[in-house]
Amino acid sequence: MLQVRNIEKYYGSKNNVTKALNRVSFEVADGEFIAIMGASGSGKTTLLNCISTIDTVSAGDILLDGESIAELPASDLAKFRREKLGFVFQDFNLLDTLTLEENIGLALTLNHSDPKAVQKQVQNVAAQLGIVDILGKFPYQVSGGQKQRAACARAMVAGQSLLLADEPTGALDSSASKNLLEIMTQMNQNMGATILMVTHDAYSASYAKRVLFLKDGRLFNELLRGKRSRSVFYHEILDVLALLGGDVSDII
Repeated sequence: MLQVRNIEKYYGSKNNVTKALNRVSFEVADGEFIAIMGASGSGKTTLLNCISTIDTVSAGDILLDGESIAELPASDLAKFRREKLGFVFQDFNLLDTLTLEENIGLALTLNHSDPKAVQKQVQNVAAQLGIVDILGKFPYQVSGGQKQRAACARAMVAGQSLLLADEPTGALDSSASKNLLEIMTQMNQNMGATILMVTHDAYSASYAKRVLFLKDGRLFNELLRGKRSRSVFYHEILDVLALLGGDVSDII
C-alpha cells in the first residue's frame, strides 16, 4: 500500500543545512499497524508530515496505492488527503456546531457525495464502532470516549487507504489513552484499517504489530511483534529505545 523510497528532507540555507531525513526506505502492507519511534529530533514527525503531504521530500519518492505523492500537483492535494488519508488527532478536532453524524461525514460532504450515500457510509462505520445511537448528538453532549470513536469513524468513513496518527495519546490521561489505543486496534483487526502512528510512548507502540525506530533521520532498527504478548513486546521496545542513546526516560 505505502512505499517510502530513499527519501531525504533538508531544511535551512546553503550555509546552515539540517538533514531531517536521510535515505529512509520502508513499505507498509495493507492492514498493517505500524508505530514509528525515536527521540525528539529523530525525524519521525517530519516523516509523517511528508507522507501526509503536509511537507514535501527533498529527494526520493513516496507512493500510496501506486500513486506518487511527490508528483501530485498542489491543486490536487486537498482532494487526495480527503480520499486517501485519515487522521487521528489528540484532541478529536470535532466541530461543536455539527452533530456527530455531520462531523463523521464531513469529508464526503466536501467531496459533494450523494447525501444518501454519505448517510449510509456514516451509519456503516458508526455501527462498527458502536456509536449509531448517538449520531444525532453534538460533541459537547457525549463522553470523551464517544468523541474518540466519532473521530476515528471520521478518519475511516470515506474508505481511506491509510490512517495517520501523530502522538495520538500525547495529551490524554492513561485511561483515555488505553481507550483510544483499543479503538485503533479494533479498527485495525476488525475493520482492516492500515495505521501508521508516530509516538514517543513505548506503551502506545506496544499495540502495533511492527515498530520502526528512527535515529538522526535514519532507520535505526525495527521490531516485529509476531505472536508475542503485548507485555513482552513492550519490554523489547524499551530495550531498543535504550540502544538509541541517552536516558530511556528522556525518550519515553
